[in-house]
Amino acid sequence: MALLDKVKMACRVTTATFDNELTDLIHASLADMGLTDISDEVLIDTEPDPLILRAICTYCACNFGNPENYDRLKASYDEQKAQLLMSSAYTNWGD
Repeated sequence: MALLDKVKMACRVTTATFDNELTDLIHASLADMGLTDISDEVLIDTEPDPLILRAICTYCACNFGNPENYDRLKASYDEQKAQLLMSSAYTNWGD
């Protein structure tokens, strides 16, 4: 299943109407994680790691439309990103 399809499922979107917006959010989430020490190699993988995928989906759900649970989703995304940053498997620290 393609990354966009996984994000659409996470955002409960069944139409292609929002594909461009969701694709932009996917790129924004990767850019946001890329601003940290999360490794580019992990972020540009064609089949993202499950934890990276979960962070992408959470970022998109948080920023798509005007979700009622924005604060909870934002806190969840920030926590996921912080956990990724604490692991040398996802960062550039080992280099």
